[in-house]
Amino acid sequence: MLGDDDGGSLKKSKKKEKKQDTWRPKERRDPIEMLNSLPEKQQQEIQKAIHLFYSGSNLPKTLQQAKKHSYKFWDTQPVPRLGDSITTHGQIVEGEASIRGEPYSLPQGFSWDTLDLTDPTVLKELCAFLNDNYTEDDDNTIRYDFSLEYLQWALQPPNWLSQWHCGVRVDTNKKLVGFIAAVPADVRIHDVEKQMVQVKFLCVHKKLRLKRMTPVLIRELTRRVNQQGLYQAVYVAGVVLPSPLSTCRYWHRPLNPRKLIEIRHPGMRGDMPPQRAVKFYRLSQLTKTPGLRSMTKGDVLGVHSLLQENIQKFLLSSSLSLQEVEHWLLPRENMVYTYVVEGTDGTLTGLVSFYSISSKVLNHPLHASIRAAHLLYIAATGTNLVDLMEDTLVLAKSKGYDIFTAVDLMENGSFLEELRFNISVQCLHYYLYNWMCPTVSPEKGSYYPTLLRGH
Repeated sequence: MLGDDDGGSLKKSKKKEKKQDTWRPKERRDPIEMLNSLPEKQQQEIQKAIHLFYSGSNLPKTLQQAKKHSYKFWDTQPVPRLGDSITTHGQIVEGEASIRGEPYSLPQGFSWDTLDLTDPTVLKELCAFLNDNYTEDDDNTIRYDFSLEYLQWALQPPNWLSQWHCGVRVDTNKKLVGFIAAVPADVRIHDVEKQMVQVKFLCVHKKLRLKRMTPVLIRELTRRVNQQGLYQAVYVAGVVLPSPLSTCRYWHRPLNPRKLIEIRHPGMRGDMPPQRAVKFYRLSQLTKTPGLRSMTKGDVLGVHSLLQENIQKFLLSSSLSLQEVEHWLLPRENMVYTYVVEGTDGTLTGLVSFYSISSKVLNHPLHASIRAAHLLYIAATGTNLVDLMEDTLVLAKSKGYDIFTAVDLMENGSFLEELRFNISVQCLHYYLYNWMCPTVSPEKGSYYPTLLRGH
């Protein structure tokens, strides 16, 4: 009887094992596909944990945290060290006589790809990659939702080069998992004007951020830029690296306070009841600045002259050509809006510009998206700056924006509190690669990158 029972149990066991084998995958599944197959809420929790681990353990956000941090990669780069007191100006290392001809080595299973953004398929792929991996906030509840038009505007200014659109792909399925870009930039630093690049959109797939792919991306982009005879770069980050040239704070002006309260947006004061917030942040429906109108192509020369005059007041600024003024500032529907103030004699006495970035609101029962306007530039010679900015808020609200974001550069401090902007806990740090000079206070800086923060 024991033998019979054991035999029966063995048969049952074999049947059970065979049944299990039917459902056992024959090959190892792609971990990215496995994550994507999970419910959206569970995906968000996993991504949030990865994001917090990556940002919290590796990227200091304050100077105090940075002093305790070991910068193994940045210690090998031509950048000032944290705590250095710099009084001189100039290049840190001279341009190499012999520039590396071969690309830097990637981890096994990955390869470089120069992205052709004139190909609509490639542009859509990059847009999807950034929207999935370029997280906007630390809670991973709001995520950038870039448009194809925005990426073309940000990455294809005059004299752009395709080799500076540097991607990393998985060898097996050609999936895009890393990206870094640079665009030409003429930057005025103190009394020196330098041709360099602005680094943008450094992004690594959220499940590969512990593979130390970021240093390789930076090295490879540096090599490609050096090949064009350029050895300096400007970049911004929301984290402390060696070593900030200037640091400013984000400020947020609610335009749709009720919605911001409902999604618990960090730019909204959390201690204000909705009805009071609506009343507190109410704006006029009409502008007050005489001569205020939308910029046209015929204004390019006048805007260029106004900008050239204005940057003389600052120690860190962009020096735009006529073609760059047209590219960056000429209005584009739902992307960039620029207004000028025309005096009675036809001269321009004021300029204000902002650009648009939409974001997805994740797992919210009422709201799926948020529209944010980011201040790009503001300058006034014969115009009241506070009135001009207040009119800009009115115009942004009329176009359906939910919030207006600025940083305390230039003379922005003159209107931020008066116009009821809320100061953020987040900072924006400016950096120069292979250039040293004394630090610049925020009110002496006027360099506006076209994307304020990156990961």
